[in-house]
Amino acid sequence: MLFNSLDFLCLLVPAFVLYYLPFLHRFQLHLIVVASFIFYAYSEPWLLSLLVISIGINIVASYGAVHGEAGYRKLYATLGVVVNLSILLFFKYSPLFGRSFFSGTGLGEFLVAIPLPIGISFFTFQGISLAVDAYRGRDLPEYKSIIVKNIWQHSLSSAAFKSFFPQLVAGPVVKAKDFLPQITTKYFSGIDWEKAVGALVVGYFLKMVIADNMSEQTFWLTYPYFKGLSSITLIALLFGYSMQIFADFAGYSLIAIGLGHLFGYTLMTNFNFPYLSRSFSEFWKRWHISLSSFLREYLYIPLGGNRKGPVRTYINLMLTMVLGGLWHVAAWSYAVWGAFHGGVLAVERLLQDKFGGPFKVPKLLSTLFVFMCVTLAWLLFKLPDFNHVIAYVEALAGNWTSGEMQPLILYFIALLSIPIVAYHIFHYGNEDKARAWRAKWRPYAYGIMLFLLLTNSGSGGAFIYFQF
Repeated sequence: MLFNSLDFLCLLVPAFVLYYLPFLHRFQLHLIVVASFIFYAYSEPWLLSLLVISIGINIVASYGAVHGEAGYRKLYATLGVVVNLSILLFFKYSPLFGRSFFSGTGLGEFLVAIPLPIGISFFTFQGISLAVDAYRGRDLPEYKSIIVKNIWQHSLSSAAFKSFFPQLVAGPVVKAKDFLPQITTKYFSGIDWEKAVGALVVGYFLKMVIADNMSEQTFWLTYPYFKGLSSITLIALLFGYSMQIFADFAGYSLIAIGLGHLFGYTLMTNFNFPYLSRSFSEFWKRWHISLSSFLREYLYIPLGGNRKGPVRTYINLMLTMVLGGLWHVAAWSYAVWGAFHGGVLAVERLLQDKFGGPFKVPKLLSTLFVFMCVTLAWLLFKLPDFNHVIAYVEALAGNWTSGEMQPLILYFIALLSIPIVAYHIFHYGNEDKARAWRAKWRPYAYGIMLFLLLTNSGSGGAFIYFQF
């Protein structure tokens, strides 16, 4: 079910009204779970069984990690992590293994035919968080009050956490230690309308006006259509896709955050104007923050982080980013994308270790350099077949004096990119004067976005992150 559909509105409105009826307050978690199950099962009802099984596994693992016998608590948490990863490996990576190692065999055909359940990357990661956070906090009083002794209440809270529909299928990735403490009775008077409406307006604008319209232009990035285009047009298409992927990803996250506020829950900021980044490490502090912080806390640090010497640090960075790339899609091109980001992060760390800090480069130049490198790497998202990526780079390098110029593509990409550039500039600077300026002009910006939503929305398409 798409956020930008009438079907979703028909689910959201009744759920919202029932949620805040005073005589139903004690059933708020029940309503969240039911609404989330309807949301997830709407297109493919059979997938609900997998979500329910995953929820059940993580209820047992997290409860046992806190309230189990002392000698078995770590075992509960470990089994929870292993089973979550096993589910993810089976459904997401079996086709990759089938194509890569068992092509042409009966086993290969079976593995390739395994379907990819929508949102599995997100709800399995949250299951890992539930098991690990419960074990890590097993001796802390606040965790024993979160993973409560009452198994039914714990089951209900865990089900609501794992299935919370605003972020169920495409994030942000929510950690148990951040969500579970927020489970209290919610009141209509407690809704932060400014944050909720602001996030929803900007999110829907980014998705429906920018990303959906830009997708009609970046279609030409598809193989083999780009082969006959001029290098200038190919550069513009790359720039446009960089704008589109930000608008699509950040748009979904903002919609999820706004919906979370409507139901009384605060979800973490997921995109913090990443194209203002002056370094690759800063980019990953601004881009898909919930995923990068999850990988750091549950993978990079357990691998040793930067505590075991510089060489091990570089290896850990590379490994974390390669696995992060494969987390997105089970394709080797995504591993290459992750290796690229791991490599540039390792080089940055090496330069810092060797020279005692980052080079003094003009801010504009460093920002442009990071943006250009990140944008070039987005090719691996748009063209998962690595041969198509190579063909695009060859066309980009060889079509300067040949190829067809597409003025309309250039015009629409430039026009649709202006709001993204303005969006970043509008939020540039944290000094009091800049904050006051933003507060003054924000209502006018919302008005313009609402007008464009009503008059210039593109053809409603699925969010890019639904494939992950």
